[in-house]
Amino acid sequence: MNIDNQQKAKILAEALPNIQLYRNKIIVVKYGGNAMVNETLKKAVMHDLVLLSTIGIKVVLVHGGGPEINRTLDKMQIESRFEDGLRVTDEETVSVVQMVLAGKVNKDLVCQIGNLGGHAIGLSGLDGSMMKCKPHDTVHGYVGDIVEINMEAVQEILENRWIPVISTIGFDEDNHCYNINADTAAAAVAGALKAEALISMTDIVGLCRDKDDPETLIHKVFVSNTPALIAQGIISGGMIPKIDSMTTALRQGCKKAFIIDGRVPHSILMELLTDEGMGTMFSI
Repeated sequence: MNIDNQQKAKILAEALPNIQLYRNKIIVVKYGGNAMVNETLKKAVMHDLVLLSTIGIKVVLVHGGGPEINRTLDKMQIESRFEDGLRVTDEETVSVVQMVLAGKVNKDLVCQIGNLGGHAIGLSGLDGSMMKCKPHDTVHGYVGDIVEINMEAVQEILENRWIPVISTIGFDEDNHCYNINADTAAAAVAGALKAEALISMTDIVGLCRDKDDPETLIHKVFVSNTPALIAQGIISGGMIPKIDSMTTALRQGCKKAFIIDGRVPHSILMELLTDEGMGTMFSI
């Protein structure tokens, strides 16, 4: 056996306790950022999900698709407009969002998982009355906040060892479709499922004391400490709603939540199956 194979065997042996920890438990992965548009990274993420499922971990993938939505709107000559980081979604735009997320993006991911030997089923928040919404406010149009979440269909899929792939659109009692922020949707799913972990893939290394210095990465944060970190400016801007969503998931029964760098191939495996991890873990 050469050194490379010895190292591989050592890594697998060291992963055993973590595999045992997560086996038969639910992991929710929020998928977005650069990992969603870079084909090499996308394949690495899908590979990770198939591997985790194969070793007995119940994986749920929740995805957005902002770049693909932007491209489609541009082709249709529909203007994209954002307020406070959220897409202003009128009736015409929400139809495009539904088509792109529940159609193209969702089915592309399901197909890729299948081609890697996994088993996945594509869903949206419309299926199985999964994500009932109300308008976020009067400014953003058909941007929704989840008011009821139904995980029956997802639980059935997980029991059969398939991977639910969920696009983040919801509905209201008048049959209107809503665009839901992917972090918000993933947190709601993780909380409702009492998941062992919520993993949020981002384009940063994690939460750093100095956002420009990866060496200042904070490896573990208790949610009770987040107000102080906000006051210090360590948590700021778009990180605030992301961490608010993760805090909600934890308070609803998710065991722990991670922010990891989706720009690094196989970052999911590095976080879950190594003792060192690679991002920031949040817990109660």
